[in-house]
Amino acid sequence: MMISCEKAANICDKAQYEEASGWDKIKLKFHLLICKTCAKHSKDNTKLTSLCNQARLAVLSEEEKKKMKETFSKAK
Repeated sequence: MMISCEKAANICDKAQYEEASGWDKIKLKFHLLICKTCAKHSKDNTKLTSLCNQARLAVLSEEEKKKMKETFSKAK
């Protein structure tokens, strides 16, 4: 049942985006009880995700990216 820290970090990242299975979440919780380093990583990861959600980050559309590339090309 014990998982490596590398595997725990991977599951932690997946859990943040609701991509981890229920069994993986159980294994992660058990690992976090034992490994304080991974527990800190998990806590920090949760804070980062929360801050990103609060920032309401947006990405450019494909059309906006294309226009930006054209503008940069013309500026050279």
